[in-house]
Amino acid sequence: MNSIFHLAFNVTDLEVACNFYTHVLGCEQGRRTNTWVDYNFFGHQLSLHLGQPFHVEPTGKVDNIAVPMPHFGAILPLDQWQALAEKLQTLKTTFIIPPGIRFEGQAGEQHTMFFNDPFGNPLEFKSFANVDQVFQS
Repeated sequence: MNSIFHLAFNVTDLEVACNFYTHVLGCEQGRRTNTWVDYNFFGHQLSLHLGQPFHVEPTGKVDNIAVPMPHFGAILPLDQWQALAEKLQTLKTTFIIPPGIRFEGQAGEQHTMFFNDPFGNPLEFKSFANVDQVFQS
Protein backbone atom coordinates (compact mmCIF):
# COMPACT_ATOMS: atom_id res chain seq x y z
CA MET A 1 0.00 0.00 0.00
CA ASN A 2 1.24 3.47 -0.84
CA SER A 3 0.48 5.89 1.97
CA ILE A 4 -0.45 9.51 1.39
CA PHE A 5 1.51 11.93 3.54
CA HIS A 6 -0.31 14.81 5.28
CA LEU A 7 1.40 18.05 6.27
CA ALA A 8 -0.33 21.08 7.81
CA PHE A 9 1.41 24.39 8.41
CA ASN A 10 0.73 28.11 8.61
CA VAL A 11 0.57 30.89 6.05
CA THR A 12 -0.45 34.49 6.66
CA ASP A 13 -2.64 35.07 3.58
CA LEU A 14 -4.79 32.40 1.92
CA GLU A 15 -5.16 34.31 -1.37
CA VAL A 16 -1.39 34.67 -1.78
CA ALA A 17 -0.93 31.03 -0.75
CA CYS A 18 -3.54 29.82 -3.25
CA ASN A 19 -1.94 31.82 -6.04
CA PHE A 20 1.49 30.33 -5.29
CA TYR A 21 0.48 26.71 -4.72
CA THR A 22 -2.00 26.69 -7.63
CA HIS A 23 -0.34 28.82 -10.30
CA VAL A 24 3.36 28.55 -9.49
CA LEU A 25 3.62 24.95 -8.25
CA GLY A 26 0.64 23.65 -10.22
CA CYS A 27 -1.06 21.93 -7.28
CA GLU A 28 -4.80 21.23 -7.32
CA GLN A 29 -6.85 22.97 -4.65
CA GLY A 30 -9.21 20.89 -2.53
CA ARG A 31 -11.48 21.89 0.33
CA ARG A 32 -11.34 25.45 1.61
CA THR A 33 -12.75 27.45 4.50
CA ASN A 34 -12.09 31.01 5.70
CA THR A 35 -9.11 29.79 7.76
CA TRP A 36 -7.53 26.92 5.78
CA VAL A 37 -7.21 25.32 2.36
CA ASP A 38 -6.18 21.82 1.28
CA TYR A 39 -3.98 21.02 -1.71
CA ASN A 40 -3.02 17.93 -3.65
CA PHE A 41 0.74 18.44 -3.26
CA PHE A 42 2.13 16.00 -5.83
CA GLY A 43 -0.10 13.21 -4.54
CA HIS A 44 0.03 14.18 -0.86
CA GLN A 45 -2.29 16.28 1.30
CA LEU A 46 -1.05 19.73 2.20
CA SER A 47 -3.21 21.87 4.53
CA LEU A 48 -2.43 25.58 4.71
CA HIS A 49 -3.83 27.31 7.80
CA LEU A 50 -3.90 30.98 8.69
CA GLY A 51 -1.32 31.63 11.38
CA GLN A 52 2.32 32.33 12.08
CA PRO A 53 4.67 30.28 9.82
CA PHE A 54 7.33 27.98 11.28
CA HIS A 55 10.47 29.52 12.70
CA VAL A 56 13.17 28.61 10.16
CA GLU A 57 16.96 28.62 10.56
CA PRO A 58 19.72 27.53 8.16
CA THR A 59 20.98 24.81 10.51
CA GLY A 60 21.01 21.86 8.11
CA LYS A 61 24.33 21.12 6.42
CA VAL A 62 24.28 19.56 2.96
CA ASP A 63 27.52 19.54 0.96
CA ASN A 64 28.82 22.33 3.26
CA ILE A 65 25.81 24.47 2.37
CA ALA A 66 23.52 25.66 5.16
CA VAL A 67 19.95 24.67 4.34
CA PRO A 68 16.83 25.89 6.10
CA MET A 69 15.26 23.70 8.75
CA PRO A 70 12.54 22.65 8.82
CA HIS A 71 11.76 22.22 5.14
CA PHE A 72 9.62 19.94 2.98
CA GLY A 73 9.04 19.20 -0.68
CA ALA A 74 8.58 16.38 -3.13
CA ILE A 75 10.57 13.91 -5.19
CA LEU A 76 9.44 14.24 -8.79
CA PRO A 77 10.10 12.42 -12.06
CA LEU A 78 12.95 14.19 -13.89
CA ASP A 79 10.79 15.70 -16.65
CA GLN A 80 8.41 17.19 -14.06
CA TRP A 81 11.35 18.45 -11.95
CA GLN A 82 12.94 20.08 -15.01
CA ALA A 83 9.66 21.74 -16.05
CA LEU A 84 9.22 23.14 -12.53
CA ALA A 85 12.83 24.36 -12.41
CA GLU A 86 12.42 26.11 -15.78
CA LYS A 87 9.13 27.69 -14.69
CA LEU A 88 10.65 28.95 -11.43
CA GLN A 89 13.65 30.38 -13.28
CA THR A 90 11.34 32.11 -15.78
CA LEU A 91 9.44 33.61 -12.82
CA LYS A 92 12.78 34.93 -11.46
CA THR A 93 12.47 32.87 -8.27
CA THR A 94 15.09 33.58 -5.63
CA PHE A 95 16.69 30.22 -4.90
CA ILE A 96 18.33 29.20 -1.64
CA ILE A 97 20.06 26.51 -3.70
CA PRO A 98 19.53 26.88 -7.46
CA PRO A 99 18.58 23.89 -9.60
CA GLY A 100 21.56 21.55 -9.90
CA ILE A 101 22.87 18.01 -9.51
CA ARG A 102 24.24 16.54 -6.28
CA PHE A 103 26.26 13.34 -5.92
CA GLU A 104 26.81 13.20 -9.68
CA GLY A 105 27.91 9.73 -10.77
CA GLN A 106 27.40 8.35 -7.25
CA ALA A 107 24.68 6.36 -5.53
CA GLY A 108 21.89 8.80 -4.74
CA GLU A 109 22.59 11.13 -7.68
CA GLN A 110 19.83 13.72 -7.68
CA HIS A 111 18.64 16.96 -9.15
CA THR A 112 17.68 19.36 -6.36
CA MET A 113 16.60 22.94 -5.69
CA PHE A 114 15.58 24.94 -2.62
CA PHE A 115 13.39 28.05 -2.50
CA ASN A 116 10.79 29.62 -0.20
CA ASP A 117 7.06 29.99 -0.60
CA PRO A 118 5.78 33.59 -0.15
CA PHE A 119 5.69 33.09 3.64
CA GLY A 120 9.26 31.89 4.11
CA ASN A 121 8.36 28.19 4.26
CA PRO A 122 11.35 26.44 2.63
CA LEU A 123 10.69 23.94 -0.15
CA GLU A 124 13.06 21.37 -1.64
CA PHE A 125 12.27 19.53 -4.84
CA LYS A 126 14.34 16.55 -5.96
CA SER A 127 14.52 14.06 -8.79
CA PHE A 128 16.69 10.97 -8.47
CA ALA A 129 18.67 9.50 -11.35
CA ASN A 130 17.56 6.12 -9.97
CA VAL A 131 14.41 6.30 -7.84
CA ASP A 132 15.38 2.96 -6.25
CA GLN A 133 18.22 4.83 -4.48
CA VAL A 134 15.98 7.29 -2.60
CA PHE A 135 16.44 5.39 0.68
CA GLN A 136 19.80 3.76 -0.08
CA SER A 137 22.69 4.65 2.21
